[in-house]
Amino acid sequence: MTETDPAYTPEPAPRGNYPTPSSTGVFSTILKWDAILALVIAVVGGVVGYVVDGWTGAISALIGTVMVLVFAGITAASILVANRFAASPLFTTLFFVIVLGSWIVKFALFIVLVVLLRGADFTNDVVLFLSIVVAVLGTLVVDVIVVARSRMPYASDVRLPGPQ
Repeated sequence: MTETDPAYTPEPAPRGNYPTPSSTGVFSTILKWDAILALVIAVVGGVVGYVVDGWTGAISALIGTVMVLVFAGITAASILVANRFAASPLFTTLFFVIVLGSWIVKFALFIVLVVLLRGADFTNDVVLFLSIVVAVLGTLVVDVIVVARSRMPYASDVRLPGPQ
């Protein structure tokens, strides 16, 4: 097909310069602080779990902390991966496919893990549950603090029309 052919439709091409989306730095910082928080919760939770129920409690606290770190990491990492397609004309579609797809995978994986770990001999269900709750609340606090301190404007990646 040629450009003069009436059925010709050009491929969409990226226009302009596409810098890295401003959310990339925020989510990189969130990943870093989530890992530090998970380390602290793993140590404290492991000690408390050991005091409560021996090695079974310690292992339960570590499993719960790792689960939250992995699930929080999947969300942040999926956004970082999706941001790599900022120059694509299909960026919005790709972004939501990647992020929502990762959430579906997380949901299914969580259900499988809960079913497998519930009542397992090597876990204490209460310690596992409490470590998950503390880690989830901790990651939410990290998210709020990092986003609040990022000082990113509401419309951070917008370019106004006209000469630059």
